Amino acid sequence: MEKEKITFAPCVMVIDAVALDGVVGNMRRYFSAILRRELPLANLAMLLEYLVLDAGCKPDAARQVQVILVYESGKERLTACEPSDFRTELHGQAFQGTMGEFSIGAYQPSGMTTREALFTETLQLLAESKEAEQWILVPDLDEYGREWRKALKEKKEKVNCMLFGMENPGTPEGVAYEQLGYAVLRALGVRADEF
Repeated sequence: MEKEKITFAPCVMVIDAVALDGVVGNMRRYFSAILRRELPLANLAMLLEYLVLDAGCKPDAARQVQVILVYESGKERLTACEPSDFRTELHGQAFQGTMGEFSIGAYQPSGMTTREALFTETLQLLAESKEAEQWILVPDLDEYGREWRKALKEKKEKVNCMLFGMENPGTPEGVAYEQLGYAVLRALGVRADEF
């Protein structure tokens, strides 16, 4: 049987949705207490746009951005972002923003595999792709082992790769790192003048 060719957009975001939701939820609780006001749920569309902006991209409504959300079996919703339902509100949906047109796919591991394995397999497929020139990654740095890092080493030199997290894990050569918290705060509606 011939392997089906998967086509990617020029800009691909691979996000561990469980890890991202955890960060957003923790920051929402923490900064609600600090600012003494209840922060709203994070606007996921705005958060995705801020991540593309923080990855060094300039606004371009014509940019095609493919968002791949990896989530846990049995966890059907985000708790700190909206929209939240992986199957009905996120998977197969798209939106137009100032940073481009975003198309979203939400996937969970099947059988005995893990989120890390699914995340890693996605990176391996990206490495084989000729179309994906910009990778924006949000892995679960606290739970993942080393396999996903090996997949990063397979990426082509011409690919721009930005890794987002809360603490710099030390990135492989050719991979840049950016703090995830800044984009999250903006998506939660926190302004700099509130501090």
